[in-house]
Amino acid sequence: MINNTISESEIMDRKIRIGNGFDVHRFIDNRPLILGGVSIAYKQGLDGHSDADVLIHSIMDAILGGASLGDIGHHFPNTDPVYAGISSLVLLKRVNKLVNEKGYVTGNIDTVILAEKPIVAPYIRNMKKNISEVLNISEDNVNIKATTMEKLGFIGREEGIGAMSVALLYKTE
Repeated sequence: MINNTISESEIMDRKIRIGNGFDVHRFIDNRPLILGGVSIAYKQGLDGHSDADVLIHSIMDAILGGASLGDIGHHFPNTDPVYAGISSLVLLKRVNKLVNEKGYVTGNIDTVILAEKPIVAPYIRNMKKNISEVLNISEDNVNIKATTMEKLGFIGREEGIGAMSVALLYKTE
């Protein structure tokens, strides 16, 4: 049997940190839909300065939050033309480097995509692969769920997609 209890002193010794992230983007025409670095077959894409990958954005904010490094708007402002159309996986790699330089590594990610449409379940395996490769963690440490909003709110009306994420970080030193 596995003993999964951690004492307060062990937490302090390991310097375990938790961060959460949330992001939403509205749908627009004539743009590809990218989630988790995967191109999703759908009639619309998401509006945003980068590739508008709402899933990766929420994960980046969770990781940055866990390391007390602010948010993606601080590091990659939507007013900077350098980030226009950039792949969010490239930005996730930069976020990973920032937290590694601060002495943290990502232990695991748990995330949920909030979307009435499209159905994303067939794409989750490739999303997990992309995220685990960039963060240099096992696919077993990346959990992606998807849910609808039961036709409620802007997501339920199929006007956009949201994502919420939690990241566990731990100090390497």
